[in-house]
Amino acid sequence: MVLFSVTKKATTPFDGQKPGTSGLRKKVTVFQQPHYLQNFVQSTFNALPADQVKGATIVVSGDGRYFSKDAVQIITKMAAANGVRRVWVGQDSLMSTPAVSGVIRERVAADGSKATGAFILTASHNPGGPTEDFGIKYNMENGGPAPESVTDKIFSNTKTITEYLIAEDLPDVDISVVGVTSFSGPEGPFDVDVFDSTIDYIKLMKTIFDFESIKKLLASPNYDALHGVAGNYAKRIFVEELGADESSLLNCVPKEDFGGGHPDPNLTYAKELVDRMGLGKSSNVEPPEFGAAADGDADRNMILGKRFFVTPSDSVAIIAANAVQSIPYFAFGLKGVARSMPTSAALDVVAKNLNLKFFEVPTGWKFFGNLMDAGMCSICGEESFGTGSDHIREKDGIWAVLAWLSILAFKNKDNLGGDKLVTVEDIVRQHWGTYGRHYYTRYDYENVDAEAAKELMANLVSMQSSLSDVNKLIKEIRSDVSDVVAADEFEYKDPVDGSVSKHQGIRYLFGDGSRLVFRLSGTGSVGATIRVYIEQYEKDSSKTGRDSQDALAPLVDVALKLSKMQEYTGRSAPTVIT
Repeated sequence: MVLFSVTKKATTPFDGQKPGTSGLRKKVTVFQQPHYLQNFVQSTFNALPADQVKGATIVVSGDGRYFSKDAVQIITKMAAANGVRRVWVGQDSLMSTPAVSGVIRERVAADGSKATGAFILTASHNPGGPTEDFGIKYNMENGGPAPESVTDKIFSNTKTITEYLIAEDLPDVDISVVGVTSFSGPEGPFDVDVFDSTIDYIKLMKTIFDFESIKKLLASPNYDALHGVAGNYAKRIFVEELGADESSLLNCVPKEDFGGGHPDPNLTYAKELVDRMGLGKSSNVEPPEFGAAADGDADRNMILGKRFFVTPSDSVAIIAANAVQSIPYFAFGLKGVARSMPTSAALDVVAKNLNLKFFEVPTGWKFFGNLMDAGMCSICGEESFGTGSDHIREKDGIWAVLAWLSILAFKNKDNLGGDKLVTVEDIVRQHWGTYGRHYYTRYDYENVDAEAAKELMANLVSMQSSLSDVNKLIKEIRSDVSDVVAADEFEYKDPVDGSVSKHQGIRYLFGDGSRLVFRLSGTGSVGATIRVYIEQYEKDSSKTGRDSQDALAPLVDVALKLSKMQEYTGRSAPTVIT
């Protein structure tokens, strides 16, 4: 057995190692600086309770982006030096964010122990490659992202760190081969267990969904489905388990730079899938009935029907409305539902109609995790293409795809050989007929000058002191837009732990139920991202079929002129519209 020793390395703090809503994200070149990653990892170990480090089991894996394999070896050597008992690593360092959450919650070691947390190496939907983005975040023993109390402690530690521990003489472990490698150090044995995480994830999915009913749907002669979803898991689930044709998979071979693409499942970046589904400008081939996309670490998702886009806000509402009858895991009812504040109020209407507990939380999955740990929430979602349930403590792109296929299978169970199957579009329009439609769009202005973004937001807050002046300005922009009846900065008091989150987004609420929301996003690696959310509720079923951008045009006009977007940012158009 290889013996290793522990070295204390002197270091000095780096500025700006504050974890955002999804961990620390910077350019690869920043992480490659000597001591940069090590400082953050040691600051994390120092922020955790001793029993979650000494003698503990931790997971280290991610989306396989550039620098991941180097980072796995560094973190493994630091884990050994800090007294961790074993590290679980996904083969080739690959493990989707939802799969990591599932592994923390479900996997049991030979001696009966479970993981106490995980370093997840991902920058989610941000590009990968030598000059692109890398990220790291820590998830706790419930499988969810570290709460602010922990991330604040990590950040505080990064500002004062003077040394870190590392087992420099520990050999690199071959993470391409499944198996356990054992070592021995000053505090006893240390193991690195490399395993195929798709096995654990599929096992979990089979406890939630009726795979046989989905298989029958996909085998129907009138059903052609295309899945542009998260590589490693897509082939195992959709081809090997559910019998879909392998030709239905797009871009499913993991690459360190995501093939030079932007791994964000939206109408802008998932262009190949969008075109194939008949939503592009030059689509001549008959589209499939169903399409789906996921991001780099498979926690986000996009659902498409033939020539039809399902907004993430509608998606979570429709899953909640159909879950009990369509998904075995929810057969005994839902504990409650929740959405992030910027997400449309479509879920609110479902909750009210079905008499479900409902929660509106700040952006950040950890807020949903608190509710789930307390048994208060079963299904949740956010407008940024994140949907999930209490089976884990992360959003889950593959879960959302399987949820939609389950709903389609249930709606078509008595007509699989028929000529006309119930489609994605049929399900969405039926939902609008029952609950009304929330016209909704989001404008993203990426990599905006950070100071300009702060000034824009400060101006929007100061304007809220006089709604009469705001309404006068609005009427000058568009006379056909309702008056603002309330405006604030969203603040959330957690019903579980009583913690208060302030400054979570600027809201303008209109008399007819419309909303304008402005937020600075914390998930980019350079500059600032301003997100503008525009929503209008329509109860009249005769008016729910309008083109979304046409229906929202007056409010869009108001949002951009009220915020002085071009004046502050110099941008005449958003980077992304969803």
